[in-house]
Amino acid sequence: MSPSRSSNVRHARRQDVSTILELIRELADYEHELDAVEATESTLLSTIAFAPDNVESTPTAPDTEPTSPSKPARCLLLFNEEGRPAGMALYFYNYSTWRAKAGIYLEDLFVRQTDRGKGYGKRLLVELAREVVATDGGRLEWSVLKWNEPSIKFYESIGAKAMNEWVGMRVDREGLTKLAGLLGPSVSVP
Repeated sequence: MSPSRSSNVRHARRQDVSTILELIRELADYEHELDAVEATESTLLSTIAFAPDNVESTPTAPDTEPTSPSKPARCLLLFNEEGRPAGMALYFYNYSTWRAKAGIYLEDLFVRQTDRGKGYGKRLLVELAREVVATDGGRLEWSVLKWNEPSIKFYESIGAKAMNEWVGMRVDREGLTKLAGLLGPSVSVP
């Protein structure tokens, strides 16, 4: 289904932070991981590059705060024909060494249960693809849980390919602290 023409996509503003947290919690609930959510309005405010309050920032013309190591993420919000928040795409920029180009990594794509089947997920992906193309980027990529067959089928229907030859790896929590301390204190070179 093609997305409704009366839906609207824009970059999130600071006043949208409670909506973003709500959508994150709904996504976590869908993935049976609600207890794992540590995000708060305060942490989201300090880590997302937001659009200014008075600017209609669009995905292909983002007039947002610059990203930085402390604010690496951006968030697109999709509003349905009634003006209610229906979905989000939370993303950050990555880099391909082989292509020597930036790209976008989609951390989370979520459309509310009541708004699914209206083309909103596709609309958010189209907007992200447009941003990659507009910046002469190399790729748009994301991960999907293996059990999430409806999403996998949807992604394949729009031309996404499973990266089966790659294995996702992660170091977090205590493992990250341990890895950071393996060689002792950092030594600066004069």
